[in-house]
Amino acid sequence: MKDKVCVIVTSIAAPNKILQQLAQGCSEREYHFIVIGDQASPAEFHLDGCDFYDLKRQKQTKLKFAQLCPTRRYARKNIGYLLAIRDDTSIIIETDDDNIPYQQFWDRRQRIQNIPVLQNGGWVNVYRYFTDKNIWPRGFPLEKIQEQVPPYQSLNATEIDCPIQQGLADENPDVDAIYRLVLPLPQTFTTERRVALTNGCWCPFNSQNTTWWPDAFELLYLPSYCSFRMTDIWRSFIAQRIVWLNNWAVLFHEPTMKQERNVHNLLRDFNDEIPGYLHNSEIREALESLPLESGIEKISDNLKLCYEKLVNMSLVGREELQLLDAWLGDIEQFR
Repeated sequence: MKDKVCVIVTSIAAPNKILQQLAQGCSEREYHFIVIGDQASPAEFHLDGCDFYDLKRQKQTKLKFAQLCPTRRYARKNIGYLLAIRDDTSIIIETDDDNIPYQQFWDRRQRIQNIPVLQNGGWVNVYRYFTDKNIWPRGFPLEKIQEQVPPYQSLNATEIDCPIQQGLADENPDVDAIYRLVLPLPQTFTTERRVALTNGCWCPFNSQNTTWWPDAFELLYLPSYCSFRMTDIWRSFIAQRIVWLNNWAVLFHEPTMKQERNVHNLLRDFNDEIPGYLHNSEIREALESLPLESGIEKISDNLKLCYEKLVNMSLVGREELQLLDAWLGDIEQFR
């Protein structure tokens, strides 16, 4: 049976060359391509092969989340996820409007993998498995960047269920502002490796080249009331904590895109990343201490407990809980 695939982007740009490439690739494969706009999006947006939702059309979806989500938020991407879930999508691929797909990006995804697996590793800088350069992913604790990882050759290959899969990006990969300010770019990664992180292994993953299967769709949720530079990172920490309860893993695989990064103010990025620099290790400890329960049917309850914890830590605004309820309520209506 052919997978029903949806590629999702949020963008305030007019149709650029990357959106055009994504639209063409999706059209050729009969993938659904959704672009979620925001307040700064162009008044007119026309791109063959693209299903564009401006603010007005988002409201017309009658999704509870769409009625409540504030504007000027990357988390409006959640509306695209909900539309794909409502459409009985079997695979969601998320990316951004500054990531150019390689041909391999369009290869068929496999949820079950037989690959090297690492468990109980604590903080794991997974980039070290793909390059010998001194580089780390955005959201990785600064106090851990000098630590080594177990040798790749020491990892045992195992058949494992990976309903969340993070693809790397070449040239301008997802690193933090400190790296961009002091260390060299571009950088590239090896195409010869894959690794799965399971119980007890923490590594941030982003929303730039990530594949999701239905059992994990609830974990797609991006928070709105936190730092823009932390929304997908803190989502990844919560997702990992809940993934382990279901004997799943998060797969990190070879680059299938390269990033031509949109213009950023690096000092502003640095300021937006300060909550992560200061609190990411604390968040890990807090999530590990929560009395979460195993089972797919418990994912929504676990999500609530995780976000309530971050709210109580004053890292996420209390308004987030109403948005999360709307997200879970919308998903429940689709079942």
